[in-house]
Amino acid sequence: MNTLNSEAFVLFGQHILWSDMVGNLFGLAALALGWRRSIWTWPVQFLAGLILFGAFFGHLTGSAGKQAVVMIVALYGWWQWQRGKGQDEDGHIAVRFATWRERAAMAAAAAAGTVAVALLFTAYPTLSWDPWPDAYIFVGTIVAMYAQARGMVEFWFAWLLVDLVGVPLNFANGYAFSGFVYVIYGALVLWGMRDWWLRSRQAARPTLEGAPA
Repeated sequence: MNTLNSEAFVLFGQHILWSDMVGNLFGLAALALGWRRSIWTWPVQFLAGLILFGAFFGHLTGSAGKQAVVMIVALYGWWQWQRGKGQDEDGHIAVRFATWRERAAMAAAAAAGTVAVALLFTAYPTLSWDPWPDAYIFVGTIVAMYAQARGMVEFWFAWLLVDLVGVPLNFANGYAFSGFVYVIYGALVLWGMRDWWLRSRQAARPTLEGAPA
């Protein structure tokens, strides 16, 4: 990991690390594959988490811990999408909107998780220099990936909320490439949201008796 943690180049006065750049490019690819509902989104996300773990370890322990959890959730997502293959007519996983109960559960888990992780980061300052935003991104990422694993359109909304804090935090931490990639994430999330939204509406549309298949 020493080579990956070396400087790749300088962009707009920001020092870009190889690990930061490569890991986030894999993360961007994983998001694009998620938009296409390709099961390969999960191994690519796992690889991105592994590389970013190396980037953050020893400097931002809390962010490194987040990547470790991301890898675990990526394995869960792979398992879920393996089970759900073929739900849609094109052979991929079917997407849907979450129920109000599921939304409430995810919102409550996100709020409680953010408070718990922020208090942990505050109690152990070496884990994060900015506990509350880091905890928000940590927990928000896990909630977003869980929703993606379950094929919920809300996955994209959760990513947008993470981006709102992730962009300035990454720039502040010196991970400029992560910040730039999060901006691209925002545009990709909007396109992916539209695609999943339309697919969920098509799946929910009732078929009239006697209508052609």
